[in-house]
Parts: sequence; structure tokens; C-alpha cells
Amino acid sequence: MNRSRKKALCLSIFVVLALLVSLAGCSSPGDASSGGENSSAPENSVSASASTSPVENTADPSVGGDEVSSQAPESSEAESGDPIVPSGDETGNTIPITVTIGDTVYAATLENSETVQTRAIETTVRHVDGRVPVIAGTGSNSTENAITLSKDAALAGVDGLLVVTPYYNKATQLGLVHHYYAIADAVGLPLIVYHVPSRTGVTIAAETYAELARHPNIVGVKEASGNFGLIQKTRELCPEDFYLWSGNDEDTAAVCLLGGKGVISVAANVVPREMHELTAACLRGDFVEAGQMQLKLRRLIAALFCEVNPIPVKTALHLMGYCQDILRLPLCPLSPAHRLLLEETLAEYGLI
Repeated sequence: MNRSRKKALCLSIFVVLALLVSLAGCSSPGDASSGGENSSAPENSVSASASTSPVENTADPSVGGDEVSSQAPESSEAESGDPIVPSGDETGNTIPITVTIGDTVYAATLENSETVQTRAIETTVRHVDGRVPVIAGTGSNSTENAITLSKDAALAGVDGLLVVTPYYNKATQLGLVHHYYAIADAVGLPLIVYHVPSRTGVTIAAETYAELARHPNIVGVKEASGNFGLIQKTRELCPEDFYLWSGNDEDTAAVCLLGGKGVISVAANVVPREMHELTAACLRGDFVEAGQMQLKLRRLIAALFCEVNPIPVKTALHLMGYCQDILRLPLCPLSPAHRLLLEETLAEYGLI
């Protein structure tokens, strides 16, 4: 696939809804049209205005010893049988995307087996069944392992890759370029860089983004640094077809104001429609409305990050009836005080 086709694909990814793949048995509490999912939680109700609904994914119980299932966002257009036509302009048209094996799924707690991740990805692709694009998280602090995971994801049928920077052993800026080029050279899929220094201890410079943008398969970055100076410089140095997506729900409107194309979201697992509408407002240039929406969601987003992600969002999904209240160590249940805060906030927003 040439660069123009890959860029066209990414231009359609205006809003990206994170897909929570639970290894502790997530399932829909009834009719698939009555769910809830947001930027890093499940979606709410379905309306004719391009909201999404959860799709129950029956898991393979042999994977990791736990039932693997997921809540995959499905657009109302797809539900009606009509194809989803990606928008190629900035009129506010958006298309939801699912991301599997991302940070919200706490992929780092999976068994040390490539088979576990591959089965989870295959489960997602099978149940989404082409209704929306699927992006797989295939990052690793080993370049060789990241290439293997990326190739396996490609064989499973995903539409793109989300690759976090190497962590712990870190890398120099030159090392980051070599790392991402090696993965992009090995797998012919659009690749989104994931920049989250608070988790990895690695910071990418704007000049490095400019070098990465030269590769035809590297199409943009999930920017979760919260560094708006970096975002501005990146926009100055990189071509227009190197896209930025907010990696922080609370930064969605601000990143879009600086030229971002949406959000790869945690909150969308809980309030998918609201995050979808927020991003749509940004992309049609209505930042007054977008700012109001962002402020309206502030308390909910704060509650979803009252402790380390994904503890609060998975607890929220449990309270909403989507999954069991089980976490893999070293993640542990919310403290009683934070659980009460989360329950009160979900009730305030009409989610429970």
C-alpha cells in the first residue's frame, strides 16, 4: 500500500474509541443495543446520530486461563447494514475505531506468550467482523518482539498498529527512529506511534516525529504527554498528513484546536456517544461547543482516572453491568473512598 492510500485511511480515523479487552470476563448485560462505552470505557445507548453500541464477544476460555471477551464499538450505520463511509474532509463526520490490546486492557499483565495477545486480537477482529476498523497495540521494549507481535496482528486481519515507545530500557532519539522504522519496514500496515512518557520514561522530540513522518507507513501519533509546546512544534515541523490524536481524554478539545484529529480514548468505553460528539464538534471547528462538552465531561473523566488506569474504568464497566470486578495483579481493586466517588459520579451522569 502506498503512502497516499495509507494517509487516506488515517484521515478517516477522526475519533478513535478504545476497546477494552477484559481477561476477567467482560460481557454485555443483555441486548447488545443497550450498552455503554466511552474513550476508555463502554458505550451508552444507540441513536441515529452515529453513536456506538457494544457488541458482546464470546471469549475463548483457553486464553490465559480466563474468559476473553470484549465490548467492541459498533456504529449505528453498521448496525443497520449500511457501510461506514469514512469522511475525507473536516465537516465533523467521524468514524469510530476499536483498539485492542491497548494500555486500558493492561496488556502488560498478559502471560508472557505471544499466543495470548494474538488470540485476543483474533477474537476482536472476528466479532467486529469488518463493521469498523480495528487497530492492535503491538508495542514492546524489544524491537524484535514488537515486529513479531505486529506481524501476527497483521495476519489476524487488523487495519493498523498502535506501538508504544520502548520502556524501561528506553532509547535515544536515534534509537527510537531505528525502532519504529524496523517495525514499519517489516509490516505493511499504518502505524501510530504511542507517546506516553509518564508510563515509559521516554520522551519523543518534535524533530524525531519529523523524521518518523518520512516513513510512508508511520502515519501519526497518539500524543499523551500533555506537553502542548511539543504538540505545537510537532505541527510546525511535520507534514499535514502526519496526524495527531489526543491520548488524554481531558486534552481532546485542546489537542484538536492545535490540529489534532481526535482522541484515542479511555472514557469512550463508558460514554462513547459523548466522546464521539465532542470530537465531531472539534472537527467541524465548533470549539465553543466542544469546550462546553469537554467541561461537562470533566468530573467523569477525573473519576475514571482517580487511580491508575485501567482500574477505575474497569470498575465502572462492572458497575454498569459489563464485566466482572476482577483485576490482574499488580492492579488491585479501587480503595473504598475512590469506589464511592466513582459510583456517585456514574450516578450523576446517569450511567448507573
